[in-house]
Amino acid sequence: MTPRQVSRDIVIDAPPSAVFDVLANPREHGRFDGSGTVRSAIKGPERLSLGDSFGMSMKIGVPYTISNTVVEFEEDRRIAWRHVGHHRWRYELTPVDGGTQVTETFDWSTSRAPLVLELLRYPVVNTRAIERTLPRLKAYLEGRS
Repeated sequence: MTPRQVSRDIVIDAPPSAVFDVLANPREHGRFDGSGTVRSAIKGPERLSLGDSFGMSMKIGVPYTISNTVVEFEEDRRIAWRHVGHHRWRYELTPVDGGTQVTETFDWSTSRAPLVLELLRYPVVNTRAIERTLPRLKAYLEGRS
């Protein structure tokens, strides 16, 4: 962990493969997003893999679209994407008693403008979003079984 990362985790009563299937499908992201910004996937594959790009319909005050690229990928273990700013959103999955520990990380150590993100309070805002996203992801996955 670098100083320019924030992470939270939760245990979900589901196998890593089930969790990963949801995370690797951008059409599912709006169902569990806790930031309130993700609307829907507008382009891209049904299932992501390394190097894939996908577009998302977003809204922070006004609607906009953003293109993301998968930059880390290990089946059933880790997936991360970035957009033009190069900061990353990462999910890491670890099998544990009772299911899967899911760690979500906002990583701006790879950002093209980390100081700008800090001035705009993105680390604080994204930490709060992660703290809302993980329980929603848990409820979504546990409610599907």
